[in-house]
Amino acid sequence: QVYVEESVGGSVLPGGSLTLSCRHSAAYSSYNCVGWARQTPGKEREGLARIWIASNSTVYAVSVQERFTISQDIYRNMVYLRMDDLTPEDTGLYFCAASRTRRSCHYSLSQSDHYSWGQGTQVTVSS
Repeated sequence: QVYVEESVGGSVLPGGSLTLSCRHSAAYSSYNCVGWARQTPGKEREGLARIWIASNSTVYAVSVQERFTISQDIYRNMVYLRMDDLTPEDTGLYFCAASRTRRSCHYSLSQSDHYSWGQGTQVTVSS
């Protein structure tokens, strides 16, 4: 079982920025990836971004690609999600996920059974 744990989220004013952290135990391998998803009120869980651990390649949801940046520290087994220009619509529960098998990263985060998930962390954007 892959270990995944998000840092505490937070509250931010509209237009502000916030960086989430995720500690994981996925191995340094070409087939492993780590990503972020969110659950916002009234919507299904939405995959936001993924990063491949060995290649550092990234992929983003169109809805956030201009504002969110995923990055990693492979020596500390940490993955980060920097979120800029936040709006109240970004309020929700944010989850980190790591690939469970060699084939997991062939699947999007919406196919959640292929990933190990953290408990989630709350992000609130409000004035």
